[in-house]
Amino acid sequence: MAEDSDLEKTEPASSKRLEEAREEGDVPRSRELSTCTILLAAGWALWVFGDGLIRQMSHSLVAGLSLERTLAYDSDMLFARIAASIQDVLLAFSPIAGLLLIVAVGSPVLIGGWVFSAKALQPNFSRMNPISGLGNMISARAGVELIKAIVKTILVGSVALMVVSNQKNAIFGLALEPLRQGSAHLGNMLGVCFLSIVGALILIALIDAPYQMWHYANKLKMTHQEVVQESKEANGNPQIKAKIRQQQREMARRRMMAEVPTADVIVTNPTHFAVALKYKEGGFGAPRVVAKGADVVAAKIRELAAENNIPLLEAPPLARALYKHTELGDEIPETLYAAVAEVLAYVFQLRGFRQHGGIRPTEPSDLYVPPELDPNNQVGAAV
Repeated sequence: MAEDSDLEKTEPASSKRLEEAREEGDVPRSRELSTCTILLAAGWALWVFGDGLIRQMSHSLVAGLSLERTLAYDSDMLFARIAASIQDVLLAFSPIAGLLLIVAVGSPVLIGGWVFSAKALQPNFSRMNPISGLGNMISARAGVELIKAIVKTILVGSVALMVVSNQKNAIFGLALEPLRQGSAHLGNMLGVCFLSIVGALILIALIDAPYQMWHYANKLKMTHQEVVQESKEANGNPQIKAKIRQQQREMARRRMMAEVPTADVIVTNPTHFAVALKYKEGGFGAPRVVAKGADVVAAKIRELAAENNIPLLEAPPLARALYKHTELGDEIPETLYAAVAEVLAYVFQLRGFRQHGGIRPTEPSDLYVPPELDPNNQVGAAV
């Protein structure tokens, strides 16, 4: 059952998969939405530019039917007259044609957006395979497209039949009306029929566009194994990355341990934490943390300190505060200057005792650590 679930496409397409599909020219498209948009633009253009178009066409028709006698004997003038008539017709239709061109180019923005893919232009001989073509003809998508075409034909045909039936008497009465009035009446009837059919197409487009987006998303779904594999390819194998992080931590720990012999003092908890401090005499900076650790690492720091004769000082609150609020290489916080100064004074006195003898200095006790810096004083904290 687990293998079956891995083979099922249940995961949404990743951004990488969507980008790859877009590069191949595969984006959601709704022909019904584009067709409806173009027809709406055409209807609006005829409503706005219709009067001027009719006047220009009437003028061109009258001019074309009026032929001067001299033109019949002069082919150059005749061709010039025909060219001028064609130019007038093209100019008359240019506003509508330009608007339709803009709408046709801009309609893809509504769903899928613009896309140009060189891969889509490359020859693909697998599309010429008759077996694949037959499979596409009997696929579920082909069935949906067939049902959609049938429904569209029935809907548009029913709307057109209903509109024509309602205006049947008016259509027969056009023959009895004057030419100008009948032409205007005919134009109104055609406009009503056109808008009714476009209204039916709008209904189809509102259904088809969400379906195409759902079908596109469903087509690009991925199996769980594909998601895991893509994540590995993009971010690297998690096991390898974990191994690298572990090696990096080991290298950082070795570098830190190499600094322990150079420390001036090790402040301990005494067993849970250990923090190595180093102060450069004559420098202007505060003491720095060169190593720190908890539990096993703290034990290793104490062991190295003992091997290199580095003083260890038990100061639990100070050790906890330094471990919590400093990082490797950081200077100690200003609020701990006084406590660390007492520790360093003891260390320097102890160093002098070891070199010259005399009275052994007393280890400092009751070092003041601000309560807000001690994790033991924070709610919910534990050592």
